This record gives sequence, C-alpha cells and structure tokens, in this order.
Amino acid sequence: MSNYAVARLDEIEVVDDGREPMRPVRHHFGIQAFGVNTWTAADAGDRIINEHDEADTGQDGHEELYFVHSGRARFEIDGENVDAPTGTFVFVRPAAKRTAFAEEPGTTIVAMGGTPGKAYESHGWEIWAPLNRLYQAGEYAEAADRGSELLADNPEYPALFYNVACVESLAGRKDDALEHLRAAVEKSDQLRKLAAGDSDLDAIREEPEFKALVG
Repeated sequence: MSNYAVARLDEIEVVDDGREPMRPVRHHFGIQAFGVNTWTAADAGDRIINEHDEADTGQDGHEELYFVHSGRARFEIDGENVDAPTGTFVFVRPAAKRTAFAEEPGTTIVAMGGTPGKAYESHGWEIWAPLNRLYQAGEYAEAADRGSELLADNPEYPALFYNVACVESLAGRKDDALEHLRAAVEKSDQLRKLAAGDSDLDAIREEPEFKALVG
C-alpha cells in the first residue's frame, strides 16, 4: 500500500443528499484523523453550506474551518454577513449558526473540522447522504433496504448503522432496528446520547433492549 494518495477535486465523486451536493474527501482517501469535505455551487445565489450549528448535528464542541478554494462566498454567521473571496479562511466556533451562499458560479468551499481534546470519529454520514431523499420522502422501507446493503461494504461507520436503525424503526422493523442500534452505540457513545431523544426511534423506545442500550 502506498504511503500517499493524490486526487484532483473533479476526480472525487459528487454526493447529493437533496440539499447541497458535496464531495466526500475524507471518505475518498480513507482519512480517520479529521473531517474534510468540499461543497461546490453551480450558480451564483446557491446555498453551499447547509444552515446548522454543531448542536444540530449531535457534535457539541466540534470546530469548523472553511476555506474558499475558488469563486466567492457569502457566509451568514449568527446573523452577520461575511464576505469570503477566493483564498479566504473562515473559522466558526461550535455554538454559532452558520450557512454560506455562492456569490459566483462554481464557488467551492473546503470544510475541515474536529473536536478539541477528542479523537475524531469517522461516523460515515457521507455514505448515508444519497439515501436522505428517501428518508425525507417517508420511504422508510426502501431506505432501510438500501441502507442495509451499504452496511455490508461499510461496516466501520457507526452513523450508517444508526441511520439504518432509525428508518427500520420508522418502518416497523423493530428487531432489525434494535440490532443496528446496538452496533451503532457500541461504536459511538455520542450516538448513544443522540438516541435518547431521537423521535425516529420512538417505536422501539419502550423495548427492554433499547432501555438497556441507551438508559
């Protein structure tokens, strides 16, 4: 195995979860130490970065650094506009609500992140992203079927197990949901905490195994 890898931006496959298309750089290279991905807007005015703070994603304390690789972006951070032409770094602390829009066609942003004092956990949300459309449309059974297929090739990612458990719960597949939830929380205590208040898991919440897993 080589000690390095090289890829041009356009050689990394685009992933579309129904919001803003992105390129899963971390997954492409198999990086385990930190998160890094890119987002590219087709047209001026397109949203590039989904609006969020890190509490929304269950990653309290997660810091993010954005770099405008090409084009020009306009960040909105806690209601303030930040102009970011090519070559600009924008650092955002965990509690800040952030989003970004393209000011020019083809604007590309590189996003990197991690949590101070904690080892990075590669949850694999990038693998699940293409199935998000099915989840949003309420097609839970199909999302569960396709998600289970992804697990066979990507068993290292706890978030993939977790998301499959959620759609199985919503589809009424309680035994499968509990099995995959167990795999998720055994790999990630962060997901154990998330499960405690996730309404997607309400169908299995009163099951003794759920209570044993989540508390």
